[in-house]
Order: sequence, then structure tokens, then C-alpha cells
Amino acid sequence: MRRIYLSPPYLSGLEAQFLQEALESGWIAPLGPQVEAFEREFAEVVGAKHALAVSSGTAAIHLALILAGVGPGDEVVVSTLTFAASAFPVLYLGARPIFIDSERTSWNMDPALLAEFMAERAKRGRLPKAVVLVHLYGQSADIDSIQALCQEYGVTLIEDAAEALGSTYKGQSPGTFGFAGIFSFNGNKIITTSGGGMLVSHDERLIAHARKLATQAREPVPWYEHQEVGYNYRMSNLLAAVGRAQLRSLEERVWARRAIFERYVQGLSHLPGLSFQPEAPWGRHTRWLSVMLVDEEAFGLGPEAIRKALEAKGIETRPVWKPLHLQPVFQGAERVGGEVAENLFRRGLCLPSGSSLTREEQDRVIEAILSLAVS
Repeated sequence: MRRIYLSPPYLSGLEAQFLQEALESGWIAPLGPQVEAFEREFAEVVGAKHALAVSSGTAAIHLALILAGVGPGDEVVVSTLTFAASAFPVLYLGARPIFIDSERTSWNMDPALLAEFMAERAKRGRLPKAVVLVHLYGQSADIDSIQALCQEYGVTLIEDAAEALGSTYKGQSPGTFGFAGIFSFNGNKIITTSGGGMLVSHDERLIAHARKLATQAREPVPWYEHQEVGYNYRMSNLLAAVGRAQLRSLEERVWARRAIFERYVQGLSHLPGLSFQPEAPWGRHTRWLSVMLVDEEAFGLGPEAIRKALEAKGIETRPVWKPLHLQPVFQGAERVGGEVAENLFRRGLCLPSGSSLTREEQDRVIEAILSLAVS
């Protein structure tokens, strides 16, 4: 049977039209009118004043940390339940990540643990340089509480909204509250450019400086002159054309994924030992990925056994992110808590959630899990 993927790219039909326009314009190499339009349109959609299209979400985090003044020996607080790319740029700069556990309402950074950490560090006169707050699986963190702490202690807030385009926090897009926000357009994201990212901010000078750094830090003179270390981080005109087309169907994609999640809940939540990621009361969860929690004792199988059984039926699933404080590459890093994230990792399984997932395909997933419950 045809394989069902976790979150494959979904083409709306507009991509070929926008790509053709880009090709006919003659702008093939990086930069061009499609990039400028994508930045402008994306900023408008998320409610940011300025945006910079770059080669990846990781590049956007790297630039944000540079502009926040992070350097060798500094410390940066990062959510522990996330993909490693949220913290790798901290290492690029010679800084040290400190990982904060999740809370159970949204599975994102626990403001109470961050408050305890900040108070203790303030007493020692050793506050972190920045906080990288991740908005996980399409759900916003409790931004107000964390932003208030950052403002109280003078710590820069950077929002990693790579997985949260289309979600809301009290009616506003996550990624637009702090010093800077980042988004990802990787192939599995809710909109994709095949690869790419966006850095957003309300600060025009910040984005202007980031744009310079992302363009090899070339100075505005006729010859090639560089006074800062630069990076080759700009998005190509062709990829921006794809992004513009995809952005036009963002709401359609959000509602498709939310409907998929509801069908999983309806079809599976009656089974003993199965539950799903809650939706926090402060905003809309996009359900970028539908995440199921498994109580092995009650269900009879653990998430890894379920994953293998579904794989044998041509259905791709994925464990919840392994907490960064458990990753070998971050061995020895300081952490605050960790038990909640570890529990979610042990029990969590991400189900197929693509915007183009058909009812028949979803029925296959549901029936496959039902068969495991009665076998």
C-alpha cells in the first residue's frame, strides 16, 4: 500500500505559477523581487514590522543570537523539549546552553522554573545573555510570563517559532513578542520553501544589520569590503516564490491539520492508555503535528512498539523530541528540571499530520492503531 508520511510537503497549485514568474523575470540567483515580496507578505501575515528571508530557521537563530550580543562564555537558556537546532547556534558562538523543563499545559518552557532560575542567578550576579523560547508542535508557550521575567532581569528574549506558524497567543502570532522571532520552511513544516527560514522583528535596525550579516557582511561600497564576519544565509529568489505561493493557503493548512487532530481524538481517545497533547487556553494550536501519549501499562504496548508496528504497515510516525539535556552532544550542560520533558519523550508519538492527508489515509492510521489495541 502507498506509504503514509508524517508531514510531507503539500503543494497548493500556485507554486508553478509563482516559479514561472520568477524564471521569466530572470532572477534566478539569491535575492530578487520574490524575496522582497515574500518578506513583506510574511511580515504582514504574522504581524511583524520587518522580516528577513534566510536559508534556514537555524540561520535565523544564529543571526538573532549574534545581534543579541551572545559570545564565548555567555550562557543562553533554551527549552529542553525541542529539536537540537534550537540550541546548536548557541554552541556556534562559543556560548553554553542551559536547559529548562516543560510545563504540562502546553509542553513548552515552564515559567515557574525559569523564575526560580532567574532569581537564583540574579543573587549570584550571573544572569544569562538570552532566552530561546520554543513554541512546540504548533502551540505557543506562555509568552507573557516568560517575557515579563526577561524584562525584569534585562535578558533578551528570542522566540523559536519554527513549528508554530499560524498559531496564536492571545490573538497575536508567536515570534512577534520578543527581541526577534524565527520561523522555518523546512520540507515538513506547515508551509515550505523546501528549505529556508525567516527572521522577524519590530526593530528595523536589527533586521537591517541581520540582512547585512546574512549577505557576507559586505559593506556598501563598490569594491568588496568586510568589517564584520558575514554568512551566506540569504534565501534564493526561486525558493521565495514557492514560499509566497504556500503562504496564501496558510489558513487552509491550519484548519486541515486541526481537523486531522480531531479525527484522531474521536477515533482513538476512547482506548485505554491513549491521550493527546492538550491545547493551552491562551491561543490556537495549529496541530502542526498530532501528538499522542501512550500509557504502556494501560494500552499494552509502548510508543516504540506502536511505531514499529505502524512502520510495518507503511505508516511513518516519530517519537516526541528527545530532550536536549539527554543528548550526548550537550552532555554536561546545566538543566533545570527535566522530568516532564523526559516523561513526554518516553510516552509520546507523533502521528501523520500532513495538510494533504486524506480521510482514507487517516482511517488507515486509526484502524492500524485500533488493531494493536485488540490484538
